[in-house]
Amino acid sequence: MNKVFTDALSALHDLQDGTTLMLGGFGLCGIPEHCISALVQKGVRNLTCISNNAGVDDFGLGLLLQNHQIRKMIASYVGENAEFERQLLSGELEVELIPQGTLATRCLAAGYGMPAIYTPAGYGTEVAEGKETRVFGDKTYLLETAFEADYALVKAWKGDRLGNLVFRATSRNFNPLMAMAGKITIAEVEELVEPGALDPDHIHVPGIYVHRIFVGTNYEKRIEQRTVRSRA
Repeated sequence: MNKVFTDALSALHDLQDGTTLMLGGFGLCGIPEHCISALVQKGVRNLTCISNNAGVDDFGLGLLLQNHQIRKMIASYVGENAEFERQLLSGELEVELIPQGTLATRCLAAGYGMPAIYTPAGYGTEVAEGKETRVFGDKTYLLETAFEADYALVKAWKGDRLGNLVFRATSRNFNPLMAMAGKITIAEVEELVEPGALDPDHIHVPGIYVHRIFVGTNYEKRIEQRTVRSRA
């Protein structure tokens, strides 16, 4: 099976309106930049996006928000995006805010083939409204279902032609979990190598989870808020 595609547009060739997407990254670190740009170029709409965050106004998922391509946003942190706030308050965007640990574990459950998890996070708050609860020991837990995503879009440091992936430093955040969870996982990598070139002990996601892979170039690697110390 040939998993290698020439670019993001070809890798996303069959993604349609109304799709549910998982997008790796934490803040702007390790986000699938080229896949997001391809989604903007394709103009697909009514997307449901599952991501740690909503990007910033002019980068990441913020680009899709600017074009009104996202119908629903499922995330744990959205505080860096003014356009997100405007669409939320105006009723243009459906939003589901989830505790970050719950978000990660629902991705993990999907990758492991588990239909649901129990978590204490959110009990006694609006997060628990309408959800099944169960007591274990002396603590009450919420039943949270595993995510169902048509595609998972992730960004890795290195990958081989079989789809094995290696993430570098902090970019190993939500990417491995989401790569395991998507029905179709598309990985963009900074470097593509031949099978056998990667140390098996250093592979973070086995190729069995990855269906398509391509090389991206000219990554911006932005920082949302740069804080520096003033000189004495």
